[in-house]
Amino acid sequence: MVKIAVDLMGGDNAPQEIEKGVLQAVEADEDLEVLLFGLKGAYSGDHPRVEFIEVTEKIESEDDPVRSVRRKKDSSLVRACRAVKDGEADACVSAGNTGALMSAGLFVVGRIKGVERPAIATLLPTTGKKGMMLLDMGANAENKPQHLYQFAVMADLYMRENEGRSNPTIGLVNNGSEANKGSELTKETYKLLEESGLNFTGNFETREILSGKIDIAVTDGFTGNVILKTIEGTAMSLMGEVKNAFLKNAKNKLAALVLKKDVQSIRDLLDYRHYGGAPLLGLNGNVLKAHGSSDSVAIVSALKQAKRMAESDAITKIKERVGEA
Repeated sequence: MVKIAVDLMGGDNAPQEIEKGVLQAVEADEDLEVLLFGLKGAYSGDHPRVEFIEVTEKIESEDDPVRSVRRKKDSSLVRACRAVKDGEADACVSAGNTGALMSAGLFVVGRIKGVERPAIATLLPTTGKKGMMLLDMGANAENKPQHLYQFAVMADLYMRENEGRSNPTIGLVNNGSEANKGSELTKETYKLLEESGLNFTGNFETREILSGKIDIAVTDGFTGNVILKTIEGTAMSLMGEVKNAFLKNAKNKLAALVLKKDVQSIRDLLDYRHYGGAPLLGLNGNVLKAHGSSDSVAIVSALKQAKRMAESDAITKIKERVGEA
């Protein structure tokens, strides 16, 4: 049995969609239990494997991350992280304030010894439905070559242990494929990765980010966050234009009926809801950030991924490789 702590109050659609997703997840998986942290009256469900724990505070999306974690110790986000730290839960999931979750991860759960900077990683959809991990997604605005090297090591172990990729390929996000391209950061990181023993394939241009050619793309937090937001915005705009084209006239509407299943498969390919959440790699516990706009479908996916994290041996392997077990 795996027990996951969930922040009921985090996210744009909290608490209703969080509750709905939790109940759907436990109903579908008999080996899943949930500790649900929320304000009084926020939970209306009833399930034997969902324990509602009342808290008195909530961290808002506009709250200062560090200050809110230090001051709002009885918030749903902090209490969910505390459950992991105290061994009451095997993992925690929150769709709330990203900065606050990272701060709670650092101050409450703790960092693996030897890890200089934890990273937010996410699985992006790719053609062929393989998926690719991109990190850092914004935990660190500025990075050093050693940080990016550690990101690659942690992602490699995560993909092996959690996603079953036996020898994941790793690319360094850059503005060209040549080894001498890019900034001082990417040039120095290239040297570290080339000598690392990892399955490093060289520089990786973002035009191929959805191609599925590599398993892991490593970059600094600022660039990673820009890439993620660009992909999300492009996908939304693209599907909107496709919808408008099909609704343009009667002939197109008929074509839409014929192609409905194929169009839906493209929409699913680009839908973040089916790819779980973003693990915070480098923490001494399983912490997962769900998308801020998560609905029940996204929460179910995030809980499935959190369970796989808890059942895998990724954290132990990261400790052995970059820290001390």
